[in-house]
Amino acid sequence: MRTVGVEEELLVVDESGKPRAVAVAALSGIETPDEGAQDGHTDDEVTGAVVGELMLQQLETGTRPCRTLSELSDELATWRRRADEAAGVAGCRAVALATSPVPVVPETTSSPRYRRMAEEFGLTQAEQLVCGCHVHVSVESDEEGVAVLDRIRGWLPVLVALSANSPYWQGLDTGYASFRSQVWRRWPSAGPTEVFGSAETYRGAVHAMVATGTVLDEGMVYFDARLSRSYPTVEVRVADVCPDREVTVMVAALVRGLVSTAAADWRAGTPAPAVSTTMIGLATWRAGRAGLLGDLVDVFTGRPRPAAEVVGALLGHVRPALDAMGDTERVEGVVARLLRDGTAADRQRAVMAETGELSAVVRDLVELTHR
Repeated sequence: MRTVGVEEELLVVDESGKPRAVAVAALSGIETPDEGAQDGHTDDEVTGAVVGELMLQQLETGTRPCRTLSELSDELATWRRRADEAAGVAGCRAVALATSPVPVVPETTSSPRYRRMAEEFGLTQAEQLVCGCHVHVSVESDEEGVAVLDRIRGWLPVLVALSANSPYWQGLDTGYASFRSQVWRRWPSAGPTEVFGSAETYRGAVHAMVATGTVLDEGMVYFDARLSRSYPTVEVRVADVCPDREVTVMVAALVRGLVSTAAADWRAGTPAPAVSTTMIGLATWRAGRAGLLGDLVDVFTGRPRPAAEVVGALLGHVRPALDAMGDTERVEGVVARLLRDGTAADRQRAVMAETGELSAVVRDLVELTHR
């Protein structure tokens, strides 16, 4: 059984719901990896830790590799609790919000790398107070990993729709279910990739990107899915951070199902689907705009389809892998609930409609994050 792990970026908020630049104080009593919370994190994965992030209003957690979904759920609960305890040192809470509903001025973490990013990327960097969920699934080799990347790319927009949790930006309703996905794509290296065909071609593409001087290093190769630089995993980076832990577990299970299905197809000699990168980009935009309301783009036909049908196609694609790992019932139950009740973005809007207060939206998600 392939292992799966999750990184979550969390906002640190005060009682009013406003993000607070207190990461240094929050991390003061936590043992952090190697070079420390401020300089050691280079946009690669961490495991079993709470560390700093690009902005001082953020913390990042990383689970250990897990084999079962129940184990992963327990790990998520543990590291969310530890992040919340760290935030509590500064009188704040840690919350799974992909963007801040309450207006905020982001403050960049003071490290040489992050200061250089601020200098190079200007407003793009200055506005990156966004929180994603990154899923790591083990692969046996770089060749298998690239074969997986080539075969899962067309399905990743569906994960954006399922995880949507960022309708508000600077106090305004953006009209998007996942505005984080729009902000994130301002980075020059972010987004879907072409089919690589081999690990050698993948490495060549990464090296060529760095050689342009447009990105600082390999850690800034922000593909929707990429090979890890430190662990034998494929890392899928498209999802918003999700306040409901079961939704996070579902997203992780779907990613593991996609990886297992793709690896099996590769071994069977099934070629990667001939889906254009442009079509995947359009589907990702539509997923971020609509969430599960209305139509999504079926990248394999190039036509709009109801969200439930596109999600159903994904479930059908990975069901043999889910069955083999005993994950089907749990995943399908969460998906059915989301299709019935809506995403976290829909929940945020419902709370806002009821209370008229963005601070109430934040408080509701704090409660849900740690339920």
